[in-house]
Amino acid sequence: MEHIYLPGEEPRLLVLFHGTGGTEKDLIPLAKEMDPKAHILSIRGNAPENGMNRYFRRLVEGVFDEEDIRFRAKELVDFLNTAKIDYTLGDLRWASIGYSNGANIIAALHYLHGDVFEKSILLHPMVPLQEGPSMPLSSSRFFLGAGENDPMVPMADTLALKAHLEQAGATATLHTYSMGHRLTLEEIQDATAWYRT
Repeated sequence: MEHIYLPGEEPRLLVLFHGTGGTEKDLIPLAKEMDPKAHILSIRGNAPENGMNRYFRRLVEGVFDEEDIRFRAKELVDFLNTAKIDYTLGDLRWASIGYSNGANIIAALHYLHGDVFEKSILLHPMVPLQEGPSMPLSSSRFFLGAGENDPMVPMADTLALKAHLEQAGATATLHTYSMGHRLTLEEIQDATAWYRT
């Protein structure tokens, strides 16, 4: 998979997942601001839609191809396991940041493969699989950032995701903002403060 790896100075890793139409470069400045000494692994989505990078297919906007999600999540887990060896990441504390489609694939990784990341920052996520997590998530913590008037992600969907995660044993903290699907400075500041605790 296309990706960027930037070695860090501390035993922490941030794995980054961009939004629809983004690239593996998009969230690197945010990650560096959030944790300047962490290792960074940023992955490009490899399920393009009309020329836009995504991590999995959708049937229509807001309706996901759940079979493809399962396939892509397994593909990503295999890649992460390979990267763990190739870049000697096994002893690091793993966290993730995802925006929109990137947040959704992080949620899917947890639903299907358990405690992939210790901490995950999900910025404007949706429920990836309607059946909910198939694995316990008692070792995972989640920051959920949502827009109160997000035209792409209904608040009910965000609340359903939070409930799924908590039912699986995870700790999930929801913060809401007033700028729709856009990221705000306040959201980034809140996510950074949460990550550093």
